[in-house]
Amino acid sequence: MSGHSKWHNIQQKKGKTDAARANIFTKIGREIAVAVKEGGPDPNSNSKLAQAIAKAKDNNMPNDNINRSIKKASGELGSINYENMVYEGYGVGGTAIIVDALTDNKNRTAGDVRHLFDKFGGAMGTTGCVSFMFKRKGVITVSKEDVADEDEFTLTVLDAGAEDLDTEDEEVYEVYTDPGTVTEVRAELEKAGVKALSAEVSMIPDNYVDPTPEQQSTLIKLIDKLEELDDVQNVYHNANLTIDDEE
Repeated sequence: MSGHSKWHNIQQKKGKTDAARANIFTKIGREIAVAVKEGGPDPNSNSKLAQAIAKAKDNNMPNDNINRSIKKASGELGSINYENMVYEGYGVGGTAIIVDALTDNKNRTAGDVRHLFDKFGGAMGTTGCVSFMFKRKGVITVSKEDVADEDEFTLTVLDAGAEDLDTEDEEVYEVYTDPGTVTEVRAELEKAGVKALSAEVSMIPDNYVDPTPEQQSTLIKLIDKLEELDDVQNVYHNANLTIDDEE
């Protein structure tokens, strides 16, 4: 569970309870709704919607759920307007944390997020207090088991329009792109026969901190509880987490 790689988090959630899976579907449904509101219901002309739909399929979200979210946001089934809010702060060990939320009640969400920061020894800060430590990037994950030759794969990645390739994770390659081209780069990779496990826009930290095992345990609890909040879409951090999720 590294500061920028969410692949292991995603895999853990896929293997958890039906309630946890439903929570993921709810969050993706909100992403789809916001994308439709901003750019319309056609994924061919709305890249943000196309990316959200791809994310839904990566997480095995049923097509009925996807279509319902699109119709709801289009006004066909009534709709709720969500507002994007970003909260920043510090966890134990000096860890920088960014919480990305979609909410219909800013006061409720801010209160919930602040409560969890306080409960687990952190502190919520002002806008911009840690975001300068991160860069917004597209991240496409590819299983190392699906790649026969790393050098050839690197050339394929660059030819597809990606910016960089991270090979440090034991299980996956992480392909970095401009945030606006993640869907196109994924499509080019798949044309070249490379299957993507996931593709999304993420916040990549410039540098990492190394909390103690005890601090890591506290951080994992904070991150898990933040991600369980209905309004929270993503949690980004810059901690090297080397212990397993205890829950």
